Amino acid sequence: MTLFKSSLDTLEQFKQVLLGLPKDCYAQSCNVLSNSSIGQHTRHIIELYLCLLQGYDTADVSYDRRKRDLQIEQDLSFAIQQLEFIQAQLDRPNKSIKISYELAGCETCLDSNYFREVMYNLEHTIHHQALIKVGIEHFTSLQLPESFGVAPSTMQYRETCAQ
Repeated sequence: MTLFKSSLDTLEQFKQVLLGLPKDCYAQSCNVLSNSSIGQHTRHIIELYLCLLQGYDTADVSYDRRKRDLQIEQDLSFAIQQLEFIQAQLDRPNKSIKISYELAGCETCLDSNYFREVMYNLEHTIHHQALIKVGIEHFTSLQLPESFGVAPSTMQYRETCAQ
């Protein structure tokens, strides 16, 4: 299915970029990222996927109640392991899921489904990759893939314009 292929390809590209990153800049605070780190953005991406996977069986997902595991944001090798776990577990059948959010101190529940939430996580990942790209360019001279942190629809639009 295209949805899973896009998600898995995006996660693989992310993993490859992280593998090429100098380890000393992964957890380093970055002023152009409002003093957050590449590791913090990576943790945020990973934890939302983990919330979805962990809530799949009970069909109850809360992105707000994520673990906020400091090991993911500080240990690049552990973050890579978590990305590989997500890649291995992501492709699942669609089903209805309840999404719980806390807004202004009140819990709100929305009806969704697994495929919709995988798409949400893909878009969320791309958004944070765009921020991570700024951090990587601040710390290094790494050549990143042109598509890193860019929505697939934007890439398609750029290809259309180039013709």
